[in-house]
Amino acid sequence: MLILMSDKDINRFKVLQDVLEHRLSQVDAAQILDILPRQVRRLLAKLKLYGVSSLVHGSRGQPSNNKLPETLRAEVPEVVRTYYADFAPTFACEKLSEDHNLCVSKETLRQWMIADGLWVPHAKRKPRIHQPR
Repeated sequence: MLILMSDKDINRFKVLQDVLEHRLSQVDAAQILDILPRQVRRLLAKLKLYGVSSLVHGSRGQPSNNKLPETLRAEVPEVVRTYYADFAPTFACEKLSEDHNLCVSKETLRQWMIADGLWVPHAKRKPRIHQPR
């Protein structure tokens, strides 16, 4: 299995490898890694038992628990494009939940509408030009 490691994880592995090869003490390693010596011992035990993959967080590479399904991501902008193309995100969100039973937050809908070109944020809009008096 491929393990994606950040620079911090690689540095941690190198320091722990130095401790295992007796080039560095646990106290010095703790100062370098900015953790307590007890945590160095805990990391060394995990490294010996499970290998390099134990230094990487278990949730790395996994989707978020709050991620919405891709089917919903595809369906909602299509419904908005068909029925509510001229609606603002908040009102479109209300209509989606009332009429189509599609519940997403207004901010999520706003981000999706911006990505699909259905909504232009106020900061990106062209300024209104007023005639001088």
